[in-house]
Amino acid sequence: MGNDLLPDRAGTREWVGLTVLTLPALLASMDLSVLFMAAPAVSADLEPTGTQLLWIMDIYGFLMAGLLLTMGTLGDRIGRRRLLIIGAVAFGLASLLAAYSTTSEMLIAARALLGIGGATLAPSTLALIRHMFRDDRQRRTAIAVWTGAFSSGFPLGSIIGGILVDHFWWGSVFLINIPIMVLLLILAPLLLPEYSDPNPGRFDLVSVALSMAAVLPTIWGLKKLAEDLAEDGLRVPPLVAVAAGLLIGYLFVRRQRSRPDPLIDVGLFRHRAFAASIGSNTILILASAGVGFLVVQYLQLVLGYRPFVAALWMLPMVTANVIGIAVGTAVVRWVRPGFVVGTGLALMAVGFGLLTQLDAADSITSVLAGYAVLGLGMGMAITLAYGLVVATAPPENAGAAAAMNETGSEFGGALGIATLGSVATAVYQNSVGNALSSDLPAEAAAAASGTLGGAVAVAEDLPAGLADRLLDDARDAFVQGINVTAAIGSVFLVVAAVVITVVLRKVRLVESSQTEASARVDTDIEAGN
Repeated sequence: MGNDLLPDRAGTREWVGLTVLTLPALLASMDLSVLFMAAPAVSADLEPTGTQLLWIMDIYGFLMAGLLLTMGTLGDRIGRRRLLIIGAVAFGLASLLAAYSTTSEMLIAARALLGIGGATLAPSTLALIRHMFRDDRQRRTAIAVWTGAFSSGFPLGSIIGGILVDHFWWGSVFLINIPIMVLLLILAPLLLPEYSDPNPGRFDLVSVALSMAAVLPTIWGLKKLAEDLAEDGLRVPPLVAVAAGLLIGYLFVRRQRSRPDPLIDVGLFRHRAFAASIGSNTILILASAGVGFLVVQYLQLVLGYRPFVAALWMLPMVTANVIGIAVGTAVVRWVRPGFVVGTGLALMAVGFGLLTQLDAADSITSVLAGYAVLGLGMGMAITLAYGLVVATAPPENAGAAAAMNETGSEFGGALGIATLGSVATAVYQNSVGNALSSDLPAEAAAAASGTLGGAVAVAEDLPAGLADRLLDDARDAFVQGINVTAAIGSVFLVVAAVVITVVLRKVRLVESSQTEASARVDTDIEAGN
């Protein structure tokens, strides 16, 4: 093999450039949660209606999910660095608008613009890593660093948001984006290469519209289903939205198959490594999101921690996640990736299994034990899943491939909260309804039987003895909901671990040049050797 086939190894410039790329990825993830701690202050200052507050919280994630595919493909066509710079400008200006919003409508519009800017950041950064790091080992390390930053953003957003709201005003949670975006605008032209598809074809606006029309109503419908089931049962509009989204998604896929220059190459899903990696990432996000939001409530409403302190207790999971990323990146040099991803999913199942034993009288140690094992497994699985997605896709389609993976994550999160959250609510309502004292006033019983938060609020106005009995019953019922959903999540992950291990058991990572590596991976997958 001649020297021309040897991989180009990244140098100092590329590694410094990687640092630049992790910043927008971290911010895009942080902005999903940074407003959680500021929500009470926003409500007091802007006085939004319940519907407006919901849009303030959710519209960022909605638009980010809806535009990921479009922005990933657009970056492949116009240049990934160029799109990243455009997104940084939009993200910074939208952050400034959000920080100084004077009405609910203004803040909703600013959050929408943040979602549009955020959709340019994650796929652009991951696709640039594919181009900058051509050596397989270096690329795995770079993706591990990026994955650590992106996966840490959600818990760090809650923590940083809590610190800023404690010391400043709620708008400060958005101002932290601006200096980082300015730094990105300065350093990106100096350190990041430009790359685009040399033969992009025509940009299909109809496909863009279909992709948004498929993703947005589906995610909205799933989230709304969870809310309706938690309140008073199923309603027609969310079901119609999900059905419409799935139908439009089918039409989108058919259009991509029939066009010579599709928005995304759906043929990538014929490759086992690509399809299985996106599938495993979706399943692990589904399970962790479905139980994660229950655990946060457990820390606050059962153990009694303030929101900021509860967020701090998530740091051990971040640490375990980083350790898992390091372990997965190291051992894949000797162990085939399917076994590493499968082991990570199995460890997550063990973590969920520990949460099935959680009790209302337990200390924080019981939660941390389950979450530490869960975080370790998640780190091992998710970094290789991202790596296989990027390595399998052709270089000119890396942005679209990364966007498909991120869209799968958004679907997994929405579906996890919708399904597992609904199960937890049903368990809680059934259990607490059977345990409530007959001495409880009818209005108080109705509020307490809906949610644990309602029970805590009702208890504040009750006599001490009756309040203590109500809180004990409600907390026991809530923990039963966690136990059941953790058991379901554990089953999901065990099945996923077996399927991923079997499907990817013969896939190997080949240390070679960028072009040859992609070809060898594809050959291994198709030939099954």
